[in-house]
Amino acid sequence: MPETTKYKRILLKLSGEALLGDGDYGIDPKVLYRLAREALEVQRAGVQIGMVIGGGNIFRGEGLAAAGMDRVTGDHMGMLATVINALAMQDALEKVGAEARVMSAIKINEVCEDFIRRRAIRHLDKGRIVVFAAGTGNPFFTTDSAAALRAIEIGAELVLKGTKVDGVYSADPKKDQTAQRYERLSYDQVIERKLAVMDTAAIALCRDNKLPLRIYDMGRQGNLMRIMRGETIGTLVDTGK
Repeated sequence: MPETTKYKRILLKLSGEALLGDGDYGIDPKVLYRLAREALEVQRAGVQIGMVIGGGNIFRGEGLAAAGMDRVTGDHMGMLATVINALAMQDALEKVGAEARVMSAIKINEVCEDFIRRRAIRHLDKGRIVVFAAGTGNPFFTTDSAAALRAIEIGAELVLKGTKVDGVYSADPKKDQTAQRYERLSYDQVIERKLAVMDTAAIALCRDNKLPLRIYDMGRQGNLMRIMRGETIGTLVDTGK
C-alpha cells in the first residue's frame, strides 16, 4: 500500500543548473537519474507530479540579450533549451520505471505534446509524471513564472523549488557567515526584502492564488519524500498566517 503523504498533487521546479552536477555545461546523467528515481518514489507513494525544468545549463536568453542579441530571440532559444532538458528527464523517468509525458508551451509536435490543461490533468490522474517544457511560451517570462502558472492550472497543492541550498537566507550563506535561514516567510516578505526565491511575477501568482511554495535542497537524497510526509524541510513561503 502507498504510504501516507500530505499532498496529492505537486509541481516540482528544478533549475537547469541543477542538472549540471559537477560539470560546466549540459546534463550530468547521475544527477538526472537520481532526480528521476526520487520523483518515481514520490509518485508511487500516491502523489501526482508535474515538473518544470529551466534551461540555464544549456542556454539563458537573458544573458545573450545583455550582450546585444534580440531579447525575444534569446528567450525563444531558452525555451528550446528547456525542451531538451524535459526530453532528457522524460527518458530518465521511463528508464527507472515511471510513465512520463512532455508537454510544450510551443508547438513542437514531432518530439512532444502541446500543453493542453485538461489533457495534462488526465495524464496526472492516470499516474504519469508530466514535464512542462518551453516555459509559458512567451518571451520575458521565466521558468519560475511558468512553474507557478502550471501549478495553478493543474490544481497543485504545493510548488517545490529544488535548489543547491537548504532554504532561503537573509544573504548569500557562501559569502556571509551571519546569514540567517528562514523557516517560513510570507509572499509579501519575499517581495519586499527582494529575497532571491523566485522572480516577483511567480511570487505574485502564488500569493494571489494562495499557493504555498517550499524551497529545499534537492542535492540531499530523500528530501523530496520527507517533504511529502510533512517534514519541515527548507523554507515555506505562504500567507504567513
